[in-house]
Amino acid sequence: MDVDLRDLELLDATAEAGSLTAAAERLYVSQPALSQRLTRLEDRLGMRLFDRQGRRLVPNAAGRRMLVAAHQILGELRSATRDLKDMRDGRDRRVRFTAECSTTFQWLPPIIRAFRERHPGAEVRIESVPDDAPVPALLADQVDVALVTKPDRQMDRVSLTRLFEDEMVAVVPAQHPWASRAHITARDFADAHLVLYDVYDQTRIPSNPLPIPREARPARITLMPVITDLVIEMVAGGQGATILPNWAAAPYTASHDLALVPIGARPMARTWYCATRPGPRPPQIATFVDELIGQLGLGRVLELGC
Repeated sequence: MDVDLRDLELLDATAEAGSLTAAAERLYVSQPALSQRLTRLEDRLGMRLFDRQGRRLVPNAAGRRMLVAAHQILGELRSATRDLKDMRDGRDRRVRFTAECSTTFQWLPPIIRAFRERHPGAEVRIESVPDDAPVPALLADQVDVALVTKPDRQMDRVSLTRLFEDEMVAVVPAQHPWASRAHITARDFADAHLVLYDVYDQTRIPSNPLPIPREARPARITLMPVITDLVIEMVAGGQGATILPNWAAAPYTASHDLALVPIGARPMARTWYCATRPGPRPPQIATFVDELIGQLGLGRVLELGC
């Protein structure tokens, strides 16, 4: 390992302070000692991490990349230290929540309000997880409750409560050949150019199944960030078709002159679940799950995402 924790602290402090002198004061070491540490780090990596601009040290491309890792690691260590202190003092009343593929959380505030009425001192944290993969995050104790829909090879290791189903539809311009169809089939995708969220990147291991019939082989796929408005604008501009939940696409049909086309003679649907780790739940987590199931189990969803 060419980098240790003290190196990450050095990078973080220097980037924020803009000079080794100010960074040394923050880290309670001498400026010459810090300068030597930075030189040794850059020698080990074989690259300079900062450029001098006037009197300031500014991270270059290599430094900025290292800072991403530094912020993630140092932030997680600070969070872990805080959590351990709460656990030691008997004040661990947090609920760490994540939702797969979510682009907005309009449906979440009523759940949190109802939850806090029952647990006034508890804290709800909205967490992002690596690769939009909440099940591994649950098993690694990085989150406590997750809203999931996509299959995961470790699904059988978590506790799942079925919430609702939503229909997936093809979204195309109103003049598109599909627009007049009662439904489309797997064969129709042979000449299709699809614009999809980048969570469906097939180069990932494991990859998420595409939101199309298993037998479909689209001619071309363009991946976009998980921003519904952006995908809709691409489709409205004639850059391809997309696949979205019916409720997510419906608000755009009139404003963007779009058509929603069922996929298959029987609607293609996906199921959403509330996922937790098996076993007894602390009171605050059990209450949060109750409120989540109560709000979403009836299908009262404003917008989730992909």
